[in-house]
Amino acid sequence: MPFRFLPKVALADVAFAAWGDSREGMFSACAEALLRTMVERPETVARSETRSVRLSNGALDLLLFEFLQELVFLKDARLLLVHPDALRITEGEGGYALEARLIGERIDRARHPLLVDVKAVTLHRLAVARVRGRWKATVVLDV
Repeated sequence: MPFRFLPKVALADVAFAAWGDSREGMFSACAEALLRTMVERPETVARSETRSVRLSNGALDLLLFEFLQELVFLKDARLLLVHPDALRITEGEGGYALEARLIGERIDRARHPLLVDVKAVTLHRLAVARVRGRWKATVVLDV
């Protein structure tokens, strides 16, 4: 599990640190941490529906913010819980671009006991850095 929850960072919210050997691995770990925050057993979310996401931003941390916000939007607007399936992040003159394939299913309250309702990703303490060869992120969620 390439993430851990940070109980002392935000008292009324949920915070986690996630990491990966690549930017894509770190983004995937953040998506899995978000799903784990919302659902008691993320492994019960079947991989039956696919969504594609394309985002861009001049800053990598804000790209992560937008990516996680998109996952919250899918949960709220489409009642869809998703796992990251394939991610690609490229860096160009204007910043970063993300292409992601997400896979999951509609919320089924009988099979997906929900833990908390994540309302949004916050900018509070949002951080992305490469530390000793690994990508690491800190994220605080408004619940």
